[in-house]
Amino acid sequence: MPKIYLGIDVGSVSTNVVALDEQGQVLTTVYLRTRGQPIQAIQEGLRQVVATLGKDISVAAAGTTGSGRSLAAVMVGADVIKNEITAHAFAASFAVPGVQTVLEIGGQDSKIIILRQGIVTDFAMNTVCAAGTGSFLDQQAARLGIPIEEFGRRALESRSPVRIAGRCAVFAESDMIHKQQQGHPLEDIIAGLCEALVRNYLNNVGKGKEILPPVVFQGGVAANAGMRQAFNRALGTEVIVPKHYGVMGALGAALLAREMRPAVSAFRGFDLTGREFRSGGFECQGCANHCEVVELREGRQVLARWGDRCGKWSNAVAV
Repeated sequence: MPKIYLGIDVGSVSTNVVALDEQGQVLTTVYLRTRGQPIQAIQEGLRQVVATLGKDISVAAAGTTGSGRSLAAVMVGADVIKNEITAHAFAASFAVPGVQTVLEIGGQDSKIIILRQGIVTDFAMNTVCAAGTGSFLDQQAARLGIPIEEFGRRALESRSPVRIAGRCAVFAESDMIHKQQQGHPLEDIIAGLCEALVRNYLNNVGKGKEILPPVVFQGGVAANAGMRQAFNRALGTEVIVPKHYGVMGALGAALLAREMRPAVSAFRGFDLTGREFRSGGFECQGCANHCEVVELREGRQVLARWGDRCGKWSNAVAV
């Protein structure tokens, strides 16, 4: 029975699953919208893995990452749990050996990771400003009536990008509407938006960072040719977009699981796709911290709790 390594990245916008073979080659990738239902997204992701690879597979190890990594880890039985920085850096180093800078822009956040000699030496994340994220580009594409898949191509057709204020999503949208009313071509406005968002990224997320090549650009926004061109111009170097740019977190989690190679995996089996899970939460009243405790149940059984600072609730459940 072939052995595989699973990586699961659960974010607020998307849930991604990657399966690797024993040599580290990607067998299949799954990209799903989380839609506020991470449990269902994880189950659907695993169903699609089985649908593609068949039932005759054995999971040698599983890793989880993303903002929902703790929930996913308990649910599937992960052997490795890593934050997004580690997972994305590991995947980028695997795809582009010697990478020194990773630019990552996802659905609702963005990050920059600085590596030297394969080690993460610095990083920054932006989880506050929506400008420049995938969801903001989706909104603007919908507002302009352009499929998001064509957004980048239209930017490349620009002859004279207009100046858009990209420091804030509200200002950027307001500026775009003003440029439309002035009669500027749509292509110039789209290209101007891409350049504004790249300026915003470099002035905020990348502020004070030493950006050296090779530079890897990953995350869903890396599919946008206009954003790639804007980064190339701003940095004076060509950014590299890896083949699996949209699922690099899950790829990193799978590679880290493969690196660990446990004697026996904690993976709970693909039949968990048919089980009933539900998550809930409550505020602990035990002290002034009022910790928000999250718990995951399978049927009536509490599988795990987390979020408490003192361990009162999490330690009370055997994981």
